[in-house]
Amino acid sequence: MHDYVIQALVLSLLAGLSTTVGAGIAVAGGRFSPRWMSGLLGLAAGVMMAVSFIELYAGAVSDIGLVSASSAFFVGFTAIFIVDVLVPHEYQTEVLDHGPGRARRREWPPLSADERRVCEERTGTLTALGIAVHNFPEGLVIVSGAAASPQLGLVLAIAIALHNIPEGIAVAVPIIAATGNRRKAVCYTFLSGLAEPVGALVGALFLSAYMGPDTIALLLAGVAGVMVFISLDELLPTAHRYGEEHAVTVGVLAGMVIMVVTLALLR
Repeated sequence: MHDYVIQALVLSLLAGLSTTVGAGIAVAGGRFSPRWMSGLLGLAAGVMMAVSFIELYAGAVSDIGLVSASSAFFVGFTAIFIVDVLVPHEYQTEVLDHGPGRARRREWPPLSADERRVCEERTGTLTALGIAVHNFPEGLVIVSGAAASPQLGLVLAIAIALHNIPEGIAVAVPIIAATGNRRKAVCYTFLSGLAEPVGALVGALFLSAYMGPDTIALLLAGVAGVMVFISLDELLPTAHRYGEEHAVTVGVLAGMVIMVVTLALLR
């Protein structure tokens, strides 16, 4: 077995388990203010977009040319878009609507207590299923990076782990609200995170059969498309729903700076 496969499996497992870190925050009763949630989601988006354009896409362009790299980028973007349409998942946030300058809470629809519990548990369960499906290609992201270099595999795992934490919160909060069962909430997030190393294993089997510099470059360009889509369609819209626009912008900038410094130190 290639060394990069072992590294990718370990890193993808750790990145996947970061969803359980998010669940741990929810179980502990920790609550971030809307400003902090906006900033953290913006930071995750900044990290992922910086990695995508500075390292993955730019590297693929230098290896296989602009047309091939761009084509692979758009294929990756379109593929994850189709997955998102077929298996949607949305964060269950308390702060959804906002007026001028400040966020305000959206009222629950007029449901009975039992109906609300059923709705909340269903939301958490479906969110866990959706995140598991979305985590699978993220395992492929990590193994593709690790095949190119150990440093790139590590950077990608860090970027994905940062955005998995709020996903874990999104799964755990409605389940805890509905059932009070913290163990069930943690179990669901743990299982959804395991889809990531499974994706890495499938990706490793694919790469072992079709290994080559051009293949890896195409995959990395496609991975860039996947990560940009996640940032634009998932992280940034959710961050803005908290109503703290400046916090989102500062978070994106901070994430980009952090990733640029990380890439510079790892070279």
